[in-house]
Amino acid sequence: RLFREFAVTLSAAILVSLVVSLTTTPMMCARLLRPVGERKPGRLFLASERVFRWMLAEYEASLAWALRHSRLMMLILAATVGLNVYLYVKIPKGFFPQQDVGRMIGSIQADQGISFQAMREKLSDFAEIVKSDPAVENVVGFTGGGQRNSGFMFITLRPVRERRASVDQVIARLRPKLLQEPGANLFLVPVQDIRMGGRQANAQYQFTLQADELADLRLWEPRVRQALGQLPEIADVNTDQQDKGLQTTLVIDRATAARLGITTRMIDQTLYNAFGQAQVSTIYSTLNQYHVVMEVAPQYWQGPEALKSIYVLSPTRGQVPLSAIARYEPTTAPLSVNHQSQFVASTISFNLALGVSLGEAADAINQAMVQLGVPTTVHGSFQGTARAFRQSLDSQPWLILAALVTVYIVLGILYESYIHPITILSTLPSAGVGALLALMAFRTEFSIIALIGVILLIGIVKKNAIMMIDFAIEAEREGGKSPEAAIFQACLLRFRPIMMTTMAAMLGAVPLAIGFGDGSEFRRPLGIAIVGGLIVSQLLTLYTTPVVYLYLDRFRLWCRRSWAGRARGAALGAR
Repeated sequence: RLFREFAVTLSAAILVSLVVSLTTTPMMCARLLRPVGERKPGRLFLASERVFRWMLAEYEASLAWALRHSRLMMLILAATVGLNVYLYVKIPKGFFPQQDVGRMIGSIQADQGISFQAMREKLSDFAEIVKSDPAVENVVGFTGGGQRNSGFMFITLRPVRERRASVDQVIARLRPKLLQEPGANLFLVPVQDIRMGGRQANAQYQFTLQADELADLRLWEPRVRQALGQLPEIADVNTDQQDKGLQTTLVIDRATAARLGITTRMIDQTLYNAFGQAQVSTIYSTLNQYHVVMEVAPQYWQGPEALKSIYVLSPTRGQVPLSAIARYEPTTAPLSVNHQSQFVASTISFNLALGVSLGEAADAINQAMVQLGVPTTVHGSFQGTARAFRQSLDSQPWLILAALVTVYIVLGILYESYIHPITILSTLPSAGVGALLALMAFRTEFSIIALIGVILLIGIVKKNAIMMIDFAIEAEREGGKSPEAAIFQACLLRFRPIMMTTMAAMLGAVPLAIGFGDGSEFRRPLGIAIVGGLIVSQLLTLYTTPVVYLYLDRFRLWCRRSWAGRARGAALGAR
């Protein structure tokens, strides 16, 4: 699903380019190009031509040396394939690049027994701490909503050129200051353009525990949360399990209440009239009507001591103090019990530590779960963005393999050969090595955007081999040249278009690789992967592709002789 828009856009662009290349380009060449004798080359053209001739001469000499040392070239190609696998395993992996759009969202989680008035003061304290940071421009927050002990904060940062710090660095800078506020925590998350599913949480990534029984969940959730809180790879570990909310439990002396003629229903109705905001009447005016709502004054419901001032109307004894027939005691109760897939669940949300990839954090969490020895009745799974990342990570090798198989089938149909497509695909390992090395050099994760760059490289890089092999096959068939002479001539004649197309593609990706501004982090891995892959593939494929072509051509001839010998043997045996 993540690649659908990319595939549609790329396919449409290629189809339009195909139509333009077959129609508009020849027409423009006929109208705009002039004969060679009428051209007056300028200084820039003459200088670039001298540089190109020098490069061509050097390439011709080095290509001849590479063809004489073909075994060394094959060893380099084999090492490139192995290096691809090693780098893919080692490189830090992420889902989408962490963007810096200049905005943050904060989630406040306070003690479960906090009052609304105290929560309002916590919000003001957090707002002052955040405003004190020089990178912050504006702060807006509110409390209430789903739960009394929660709140939200929306923070706008100054432009990047003014604050000289990324959003992750700002969060890391504020985190120690926010931890000094007693009784509440503020978790900051940078706003992202793309966020995948999951329930609402106080941090960016989610890990959900599910259990068969509620008791097992309440026993193991604090242990898992404590273990995850000690991992250096993650920060801001918190949970949505709210099982310690304060409540006042009223214990009724039923014998005394019965002796006074007071029923439980009477007590419920009295408490509802005092604290339930009951509508007792309606006042009608000429143009409007007003509901009359009865409740005790606000100063009488600030604490459970107000129950001492409540009187229950007895049918036989008149007004009876509530304290004469009941007592109250503080107890705890869950504010909410979450479920997922019909099982009780608790979601532990977390943010990444500065400089840590999502793949490294996920591996650390899985290892911690194994070390804890969590029973089979309690099982954890990633949710939201983290779950989509795990699914994309599992499908990445298959996605690349599917692209390679598709390219092989199409090239096999076009060339009517099983061998030549393999020669063309031999150019791809060098592009993968270049992309991975470039990402690691710039400390960039291998994300979905980088994977898109690798898929684009499959289409860009293989055109070098297509131009060489297409000319070599034509020279062999029509010119009667040997494979060695044909591929050597093809490399020299196609050197200029190969350099032109590679430089055009690479320079087109440079703005993506060095882009600045809000949200540029999202596009940067694409440019880095393309530029790095093109540089390394250009250096290697100019030498490895001719060598692979000759080896596979010899293998093709050997197979033909073997099949011909078997056919003659079968014919003689039939006689």
